[in-house]
Amino acid sequence: MYKILSLDGGGLRGLITARMLQRLNAEPAIAGWLDQVDLIAGTSTGGILALGLAAGKTPQQIADLYKIKGPDIFDDSLLDDVLDLGRTIGAEYSSKTLKKELRSIFGNTTLAQLGKKVVIPTFDLDNEATGRNERTWKPKIFHNFSGADTDGEFLAADIALYTSSAPTYFPSADGYIDGGVFANNPSVVALVQAISRRNKPAERARIDDVVLLSVGTGKTLNYIKGKSLDWGYAQWVKPLMNILMDGVAGIADYQSSQLLGDSYKRLQIIFDETESIPLDAVDKLDRMDQIGSSVVLTDTIEWIQTQWV
Repeated sequence: MYKILSLDGGGLRGLITARMLQRLNAEPAIAGWLDQVDLIAGTSTGGILALGLAAGKTPQQIADLYKIKGPDIFDDSLLDDVLDLGRTIGAEYSSKTLKKELRSIFGNTTLAQLGKKVVIPTFDLDNEATGRNERTWKPKIFHNFSGADTDGEFLAADIALYTSSAPTYFPSADGYIDGGVFANNPSVVALVQAISRRNKPAERARIDDVVLLSVGTGKTLNYIKGKSLDWGYAQWVKPLMNILMDGVAGIADYQSSQLLGDSYKRLQIIFDETESIPLDAVDKLDRMDQIGSSVVLTDTIEWIQTQWV
């Protein structure tokens, strides 16, 4: 079997994912399942988790990053709000603290030096191509598979920053922004990379051999009332990011389920209809920890026993 772990984006809600992985990893019935992963895919906060796990960090260590450093990473000052006119002309948060913490975690480790294969979606705002009709923005998927298109020489800390530079929340990083704009759930990205014909035979999976566990960071029950919305930029700008990220996550879930059937499992928490947890909700870190530590994981444990271990 070829085993893939896919981790969604979601800002500080990555704490929920880390706690669930920690609990699953401690479950005696499926002991060692996390060590058996062949490929870890992650977008945004999921990208930090994926790179951390591939670098040998434990789910507990990564959870500590959110709990201890989250308030510093998502620290906003009144002066910054004034200068940015809220979030109208500037990102909500500086990326300086995030960059510092990522350097502390990964040091000078490159993707090639990681202990697992990884796939990390980002979005390149300018490919800087010099040929006619070639310069454009485009998705960029960093990976450490062998071959001519490998990104093995890139620093893990840099890629973690690129994939988590969510528009309006953080500035772009070296021209890259959060991969969540097209693959907040990177399940299909991971699957395609695993079976790619560009891979060397030793690194190429057959789709019939793939088992894939996809883990979300929790879903808020959002909706917009009304059958005919005559809206413009001002009305759409606020909900549009959530619509796009929920939409691309949903289609990836559908595609993975259709392609893999019982060899695919989606672990996603649906928040209570009265509860909303934004990706920068520093004041709800304890609540996220509680959710990740208490949600029932029986179905996922049984699926890992049956399909994975």
